[in-house]
Amino acid sequence: MKPRICIPVCVARASELAPAFARAAQLADIVEIRLDYLQQAELAPALAALRALLADAARPVILTRRILEQGGQSDFSALEAPDFWRQTAVGLAWRDMEGDWLPDADALPQVIASHHDFNGTPNNLTKIYERLATTGAGVLKIAVTAHDITDCLPVFQLLQRAAQEGRPLIALAMGEAGLLTRVLGPAFGSWLTFAALDDTQRTASGQFRADELRDLYRFAEITRETPVYGLIGWPVSHSLSPQVHNRALAAQNLPGVYLPLAVRDVDAFMRRMAQPATRELNWNLRGLSVTAPHKQAVMPHLDWVSPEAKAIGAVNTIVLTDSSLRGYNTDATGFIASLREVYRDLRDARGAVLGAGGAARCAVWALRQAGAEVTIMARDETRATALAQEFGATAGHWGQTLSDFDIVVNATPLGTRGPLENDTPANAAQLSGVRLAYDLVYNPRLTPFLQEAQAAGCAILGGLPMLVSQAAAQFSLWTNHDAPLAVMRQAAQDAIS
Repeated sequence: MKPRICIPVCVARASELAPAFARAAQLADIVEIRLDYLQQAELAPALAALRALLADAARPVILTRRILEQGGQSDFSALEAPDFWRQTAVGLAWRDMEGDWLPDADALPQVIASHHDFNGTPNNLTKIYERLATTGAGVLKIAVTAHDITDCLPVFQLLQRAAQEGRPLIALAMGEAGLLTRVLGPAFGSWLTFAALDDTQRTASGQFRADELRDLYRFAEITRETPVYGLIGWPVSHSLSPQVHNRALAAQNLPGVYLPLAVRDVDAFMRRMAQPATRELNWNLRGLSVTAPHKQAVMPHLDWVSPEAKAIGAVNTIVLTDSSLRGYNTDATGFIASLREVYRDLRDARGAVLGAGGAARCAVWALRQAGAEVTIMARDETRATALAQEFGATAGHWGQTLSDFDIVVNATPLGTRGPLENDTPANAAQLSGVRLAYDLVYNPRLTPFLQEAQAAGCAILGGLPMLVSQAAAQFSLWTNHDAPLAVMRQAAQDAIS
């Protein structure tokens, strides 16, 4: 079955229904009309207009009036729901109805029996599925909330069972950790996936925009055999890597999709979803980018690690074969190549690296390889001291004046889009006298650290060139094709703009 996108129409007034429906129908395979978004006084005129709208619809239509307990947007209860649907003439459309109050029935062909869990992924998903199946609904729907990517596994297991039983099922996991199910679900048998018409009309956490699914992720081309690449980290929603890599795959006319994979428990992910011998999902996973906080934690799970990655003590790239996982570090190449564009002679340069995690290890190693003197400063001074001893550097103190340094590198996540975006590891007073401030954070482009550096009169370098350079090296490792650098650079610039 061709993967299908369903776009919900969420308007407050009956007069807005027809134009919003027309917009959605241009992108959608199926249109959902969310009646619970209508103002109470607008419900009757909207229902009156529905028959003409449905008669002319060029797409299948789902009517939904969600109750409050199941994510509804208006005061509508389970007690009112049966009477509402009996009195509403909707013969031309599907009805999405909560399975909890649907009676057992022989056949409800135009009904979608649904269950939503906004708190997590319950242990009794199989029983929920079996209960919904007793309603005789034409389609079953189960939406849960994923707190880690491994919560997606029971969703895919349900899809496998439904396929074996020949029962149409919509199954997905909401939230950042559930994005995988929204993109790959239909390839594994989900009747459809939901996507938003625009950023203002998302009806659940983790929904992509329809144009993203169609154009960036090439959703219609995804099958069970499609090579899958992805970024593992926590969080990952700020990353530009999906834009960069998906545009590169398309430019080279290569099959594949690159996904943000929100991983809290990296050990569980590697064991249950990555290792070929133990994975519980039969997907064609071929490559992984690794970001904070997992660049060191993935290493024990790998079958081979490149000498550079071993020396750095961190992996940011994994190549998966049918039987093994191979680790690399392309960060160091990207880091030093970008730095030399603006600071060519690094021998004997005085560098300060702020942070002591995987990104800091890369920066320290690359600077030392280039002949620079390096001082490491971290909030955890014990880690800074240990890292300095390992790489022949010096340990400094977090918050100290930085005026004696030529280059100061922010290798912490401070300033990254999200909860930390207003934070900086150093202020203008500390940075006064520094020649170059280099922030490995790339989203936003002008971080608080770089703003402070500008105020101090420093030259600045953001993380975007490094992102593109290291991504190009990853692309070549995964695909054995040259990376389209110009395309990747433009994709990053477009996304951050």
